[in-house]
Amino acid sequence: MIKAVLFDLDGTLLPMDQEVFIKTYFGLLAKRLAVFGYEPQKLIETVVGGTKAMAQNDGKKTNEEIFWNYFASVFGEKSREDIVHFEKFYKEDFDKVQVSSGFSEKAAKVVEIVQGKGLKCVLATNPLFPRIATAKRIKWAGLNEEDFEFYTTYENSRYCKPNLKYYQEILAQIGLEADECVMVGNDVQEDMAAAQLGMKVFLLKDYIINSKSQDISNLPQGGFDELIEFLKGL
Repeated sequence: MIKAVLFDLDGTLLPMDQEVFIKTYFGLLAKRLAVFGYEPQKLIETVVGGTKAMAQNDGKKTNEEIFWNYFASVFGEKSREDIVHFEKFYKEDFDKVQVSSGFSEKAAKVVEIVQGKGLKCVLATNPLFPRIATAKRIKWAGLNEEDFEFYTTYENSRYCKPNLKYYQEILAQIGLEADECVMVGNDVQEDMAAAQLGMKVFLLKDYIINSKSQDISNLPQGGFDELIEFLKGL
């Protein structure tokens, strides 16, 4: 029996071209931090490096710790004092990045269907961002933090997609087994990996990412209309 549905965010509940989003995000972040002495290109390269470090996290530290340890290894321990400036960026400037994303009323519809069935609704977004940034992206999608029983951020996670331990960490958090859950996402490698644990999956193809050209013929798939029918049938 299915008891929970896990949703990806970027490119799933929040329509998005990843490249456009990243370009807009990095541009605004570099502009904000330049006044504090951070050379834009080096800053961006360091954020990318920190992101890669989080993606390789072995679980000994949170993703947040991994990121800032990497950042300090480049800019020195004193740079940790500038975390406050990053927080202010997310609080004051990050909403400007919303122009790089789309919007679908059907995102709220699919969450409503899940809630209406009495199932747990979880946001399984790759935990590369702090909570404040994820909360804002949830609002961009026309949703509220309260719509989700749990959502992953770099503060509360020790792994990243497609590491199966990322999904196991969520299962432990919500107290369910893999075969009691469905994972919905647009990334074949990252989101559909949950099937390896025994989760049901649905591939939302509107902004599909299939970087390794994997065979998707056997996956339940389609656009929002097909997803709605899939969820109704759970």
